[in-house]
Amino acid sequence: MSQTEQIKESKVITLAKELMSRASVTPEDAGCQKLMADRLEKLGFSNESMVFADTTNLWSRRDSIAANGKNEDNNDLVFCFAGHTDVVPAGNLELWNTPPFEPTIIDGMLYGRGAADMKGSLAAMIVATERFVHDHPDHQGSITYLITSDEEGPFINGTTKVIDTLEARNEKITYCIVGEPSSTHTVGDVVKNGRRGSISAEVDIKGKQGHVAYPEHVRNPIHLAMPALTELSQTQWDQGNDYFPATSFQLSNIHSGTGATNVVPGHITALFNLRYSTELTDQIIVEQVESILNKHQLDYDIKWTFNGKPFITEHVNSEHGFLNAVSQAILSVTKTPTQLSTSGGTSDGRFIAPTGAQVIELGPCNATIHQVNESVSCKDLEQLVDIYYHCLVNMLCKHK
Repeated sequence: MSQTEQIKESKVITLAKELMSRASVTPEDAGCQKLMADRLEKLGFSNESMVFADTTNLWSRRDSIAANGKNEDNNDLVFCFAGHTDVVPAGNLELWNTPPFEPTIIDGMLYGRGAADMKGSLAAMIVATERFVHDHPDHQGSITYLITSDEEGPFINGTTKVIDTLEARNEKITYCIVGEPSSTHTVGDVVKNGRRGSISAEVDIKGKQGHVAYPEHVRNPIHLAMPALTELSQTQWDQGNDYFPATSFQLSNIHSGTGATNVVPGHITALFNLRYSTELTDQIIVEQVESILNKHQLDYDIKWTFNGKPFITEHVNSEHGFLNAVSQAILSVTKTPTQLSTSGGTSDGRFIAPTGAQVIELGPCNATIHQVNESVSCKDLEQLVDIYYHCLVNMLCKHK
């Protein structure tokens, strides 16, 4: 039997293909969560579907009767796998070598939308959990799943709403693995143990429209805005710390003008974003930005969007620490050490971490995510199953 035929028959590849064949373009779930819930129910999980507006979410939980769901400190020990079933649109179908929702294996790579982001991870989580519950039915604590169909969209009715529901009934998560594609070259070579905060703004700076030939009758908002925008772009917000680089300010769009060369516009609109470290708070950023705008005596309106606060899961000097358990799981499978990182964009981990949970992101390589011909290595998915399995063992069996 060829290696390709063996890959096709593996449990994780079969499940990944089943999930990928469902065109769950955000915020659609397309039956993915039911497929997962049915597998989990057979393991003794209780499933709760939480539907908010256009978004379907799954909260699934298995409590160990033998351990009574308690750790040595007599607190609920809850291990959570978190992720999303929604995917971004496929884009131009003519650019795909294979149909995006017909998963195909070529030379050991599984192609299709969601292969890496993140249906491959979801499949690996399920298969690892099945193996773990079979091997350790009397494990400590609880195993949970928090799955949404709103991660790739506006993230309004997804994980954040589920967390609000869980918080309202005092249902906590202790440790969480988000299955986002964190790896760079090989599976597990990078683990995200935190993320920068993200805050965006749209500022509308007002002037007075008029003919360019009569500058005494106009107030050019472009001229007025440039010194302030320049100062914002050159401000050193902080120096970062051991976990985060310095805060970054980036202008993403500037729009003004009527389309005519002889008209001074009446206003200019600028969009910008700051990715910030734990050295700052969103309130400090708002105050500092508006202070600069005010210093330049601008007439402006500003609309802020708070995308998420920074979070970090620190390395505890203990053999029982979460990061140590994850790192050891990766090392035992891949034989190579992992690197901790907080780089990249945001994830739904930003909604889970503020509850007090220790959150990391661990998934396959991210080189092709959101691209045409998205793909994941079948070997990487097999290893990801083993890594997730050992994470469960390390966290839920080590005190027995």
